[in-house]
Amino acid sequence: MEPYQKYPGAFRVTPVVPVGNMANADALIMDDDFVADDYLDQLKRVLTNTVEHDEPAVDQPHQQAFVQEFIEHYINGPALSMLPVARFDHLRVCVEDVVRRGVPGDLIETGTWRGGASIFMRAVLRQHSVTDRVVWVADSFEGLPEPDAEKFPVEARMHNSPVMRRRFNRFAVSLDEVRRNFATFGLLDDSVRFLKGWFKDTLPSAPIDKLAVLRLDGDYYESTMDSLTSLYAKVSPGGYTIVDDYGEDSWTYCRQAVDDYRRANGITEPITRVDSRCYFWRRGE
Repeated sequence: MEPYQKYPGAFRVTPVVPVGNMANADALIMDDDFVADDYLDQLKRVLTNTVEHDEPAVDQPHQQAFVQEFIEHYINGPALSMLPVARFDHLRVCVEDVVRRGVPGDLIETGTWRGGASIFMRAVLRQHSVTDRVVWVADSFEGLPEPDAEKFPVEARMHNSPVMRRRFNRFAVSLDEVRRNFATFGLLDDSVRFLKGWFKDTLPSAPIDKLAVLRLDGDYYESTMDSLTSLYAKVSPGGYTIVDDYGEDSWTYCRQAVDDYRRANGITEPITRVDSRCYFWRRGE
């Protein structure tokens, strides 16, 4: 049974209390009897803006209504991540599983937006007193790269659409803002390192030896392929690769990039669904 199907358990810890000012941050005030399970559950609610609000339904039949809800909830709201809560639950299970089983390596997110998922990974490690792993945060911090219109016409149309340019701002968030978001929760320390720039430039020379969790959220074909090409060989046996947009096909060729890479490199581990858009696999041992 995969650990996603059976949660391995929680541990009693000393709470991490957020610092600074942020909407909903008061939801994380704890008492001395606090446990990791409660803290991490509340943290994911703050990061996803679901302390007092329901998240947009990813699979609702009216796509236009979903986009509008998405914009209001995430883009215009205080959320630091656009991930549904279910993906945070799965991410936590993956991180705790590699810690429990001693799978060697760091954790990385390629494509972070406001930093929410990376903040969460750092929090999970902190709550389990893990000091020998780094959370790498890779992003251009300037938004999505321009797709090749001849090779990837669907992505190019999406990239230059009014909603992507004017409402999403092509998901551009500065490095300074992401660093402030980590600091808000007291999680900006030497165990968090940033890789600023296009993946094709930063990832090949990134000083990463091994990875236990590789989380891909680069949206487009080339960003996904660049991440896999530079990083997958570093994923330890038993480690996880999570692809945030593998189930998307209306605006991205992400799934094609993953399938092309897996086919070219003889990767046969089964891909498992987290939700309708996000999938993962565990590297064979």
